[in-house]
Formats: sequence, C-alpha cells, structure tokens
Amino acid sequence: MILTKLSAGIPGAHLRSPRPDSERLDIDAIVYRADRAAAGSLFACLRGVRADGHDFAPQAVANGASGLVVERPLDLDVPQIQVPDGRLAMALIAAMLEGDPSRELAVVGVTGTNGKTTSAYLLHSVLQAAGHRTGLLGTIEARVGGAVEPVAHTTPESVDLQRLLARMRDAGDTACVMEVSSHALAQRRVAGLRFAAALFTNLTRDHLDYHSDVEDYYRAKRGLFVRPDGEGQNPPGAANLDDEFGRRLAGETGALGFAVDHPAAVRPVVAVRHSRDGFAARITTPRGPLELESRLRGRFNVSNVLGVVAVGELLGLDHDAVVRGVEAVTGVPGRFEPVDAGQPFEVLVDYAHTPDSLQNVLSEARKLVPDGRRLIVVFGCGGDRDRGKRPQMGAIARSLADIAIVTSDNPRSEEPDAIIAEVTAGAASGPAELIVEPDRRRAITLATELARSGDVVVVAGKGHERGQERNGVISPFDDRDVAREALGATV
Repeated sequence: MILTKLSAGIPGAHLRSPRPDSERLDIDAIVYRADRAAAGSLFACLRGVRADGHDFAPQAVANGASGLVVERPLDLDVPQIQVPDGRLAMALIAAMLEGDPSRELAVVGVTGTNGKTTSAYLLHSVLQAAGHRTGLLGTIEARVGGAVEPVAHTTPESVDLQRLLARMRDAGDTACVMEVSSHALAQRRVAGLRFAAALFTNLTRDHLDYHSDVEDYYRAKRGLFVRPDGEGQNPPGAANLDDEFGRRLAGETGALGFAVDHPAAVRPVVAVRHSRDGFAARITTPRGPLELESRLRGRFNVSNVLGVVAVGELLGLDHDAVVRGVEAVTGVPGRFEPVDAGQPFEVLVDYAHTPDSLQNVLSEARKLVPDGRRLIVVFGCGGDRDRGKRPQMGAIARSLADIAIVTSDNPRSEEPDAIIAEVTAGAASGPAELIVEPDRRRAITLATELARSGDVVVVAGKGHERGQERNGVISPFDDRDVAREALGATV
C-alpha cells in the first residue's frame, strides 16, 4: 500500500518525508522489532516499560526499513509517519496492510479474569454448529482453517493478530472467537478490529503487577465494549450480572445480562441439576427458553454456558445450534480436567491462579468429596506477578481444603522459597493441614501418595501449560503428565 494512503488512515498522523518521491513508496509490512525490518517495511517505534523503540530506529533503517512510525521526529533520512499513539497507528496500519480481515469474519471477543478460555471453546463449538467455519485465538492454542497452532500470548500483538485473521479469512474461516486480555486492550492490540459481539465473564483481582489498581484493570476490560477513539465501533455485548463489575458494565453499556443468582435476560428458570457428569438446565432468553445438558462440571461452568447462550442471542443463532454446540464440548484442556489412571480417588488439574478462581475450583471440588473423605490441593503462585494475591491464595487454600500443599508455580526471576513464604504468610491458620514442598513434581507425587479412596486431589495454577519457567528458562513440565506418572507409581 502506498505510504501516503497509510498515513491518511491514521488519526492525527503527519507524514514527514525527506524527498517528495518517497511519499509514493509501496509498503508491504509493518514490524515492531528492528531485527525484522527489511525493504518495504515500516518500523514502529513503540515506547515500552523497559525500552523505547525510537532508540532502535537506526538499527531498523540499517536493516533496510523503508520508513518509520514515530511519536517524535528522528534525525534519520527516511520517511516518518508521526502519530500521537504509536501502538494505535501500528494496529491500524497492520489492519490496512492485511486488507482489514475482520470485515469478512464474525469476530467474537471474550474478556474477563476467569472463564475466558472455556467460554471461547464453547463459543467456537456453537459457531461451528451454526454453520460457521470458525477460527480460535486464545490462551491454549490458535485454530486457523481447522489447523491447530501453538500460541505465545493470549492475544497476539496487533501485527501478528491481523496476520492470523487474514490467514483465517484466506483459509475459508467465516468466524473467529478470540480471548482478549487486559494487556491487549491497554496496549491497543485490537484497534481497528471489528467485533460482531463481546462477552464479559467476570473481574477479580489479577494482573495488578501491570495495572495500577482494580479500577484501571476494569477500564481496560471495558475498552472491548466502549472502544477508545480510533479503534472502531462498539459491539453488542453480554455481561455477567452475578459479578459486580459485570453489573456495572451492563449499566454503562446496555449489555445483555446473564446470571445464575441475579435477575437477568438470560438465566436458569428452574434450579440447575448438577451431577458428577455435568449439569442440565432450562434457560430463559429474550427469544424464548431452551434446554441443554453440559459435560462441564461446576457452578462456574453454568455461568460460562449462560454467557455463551447470551452471545448466541446477540448473534441471532438458532437455539438448536447453541444447544448442539454446548453439548459437543466435553472438556477444556487444564480446566477442571480429570486425570484418570484407575486410581480410587479423583485428580483434577485446573488453571486456577487467582484468589477467586482458586476459591471457585476448591468450592466445586468440595462438592465431589464424599462424607468422611478429604480435599487435597497442590498450588503455588507465579513469580514477577501481583504479589498481593499470594497471601490471599494461601488463606483460601487453608480454609477450603483438608490438606494444602504449597509448592512452586512459575517462579520466573524470583526465588521459589521467597514466593512460598508470602503464600504461607496468609495461611497462618485454618482447618487444612499445611505442607510446604517447593519441588512441584514432588508436591504432586506427595498429594497422590497421601490420597485415599474417595478423596479428591486438585492440582491448581498451571492447567494446560507444558513448561515451568525459572530464570528465563522454560523446562518441560505438564501437571497432567506429572500426575499420571505419580499415579502410575501408586496405583
């Protein structure tokens, strides 16, 4: 695309060109790493927490970059698109260069602290049942044209995101479900993307190492429903009215409400019937009732299903497709996922890594524990993340379990023992027996050795993850595989 046309598509942009003919440059890519710059590319100078991309502009030019996107002019002999917000400009340029793929895809965005991944899997299945060939972008994986691909981030950087959407379009996908993180919203990665609908699951304490406080965290999430200037139109939304921030969001945006315990347009009309195999529900909606069964267990999954039903209402999907799509999902990797090696007790692996999610998972697991039997939990907290949630999670585990084993999660650059000390500081008292075992493999093995017939073991914190990160090195580690190995030695 011609440089002048790209510049014209950015609010507040000013094209600075050393030569008149350079304004006719043909640009075919935008990059945010100087080592990826090449002829025909623009290098976006982004200001980050630890570095300023403007400092790397000379390297990008030396590597062949045809121009720059800058927030301040630089003394370099290449065209420069000066903009008020480099991240917004990069996202909009990326969309233009890829032919604005979200125009041709029904994109559904899912945001919230907990439940994003399960909701995304459910929505993917529902859209497939409704006749859409559907892509997926989320925490666990990406699906492009039916093929599964690994992911590095819940929501990719805008350049990578637009490229993935373009690949979906070109592969014949007609819809996409994507998890939208608060980081992505704050960093304007989804700017220029058109959403057909948006879903808000809930908001509880998380990511306060990045956001200044919970209010800042909420404002970021709200940005999916009330798009900041230049990002695109506000999509129709669905919000969880059992959550205080969901009620606030619905009040501010008019989002369609769903709830288990509060009055809402989408809600169970009779008591939800729970069992060890899932739940069954009769649900009222603005277009009439529907009945469904789900293999997903727990109250939190009832909420996830209700949110998906609400999005189905926004999109006008046939109820039959919604029911078939929900009922087709028998499980989600690392979300209350059972590990069965023939042992006489239950082992569940879950991604719960926040106070609220740990409380929800342990509360639901407790319902599976027969009288006289015990609930055992193995958990830890990640390093280089919100330290304030560590004592909270310690207190929750000790109050809700019978045996709480504190171990290492992803310590990253921190010392595992220091993280564990902050966790146990919040677990000074409670009914559970408290055990500290820093080695996660040994902690999981210990839990299986302690478990007796009828007990329930929950391994929380990492879920689907296949590695453990320490000091910049990610070593292979999958809680599910480790649990299976441990069970193989004890069964």
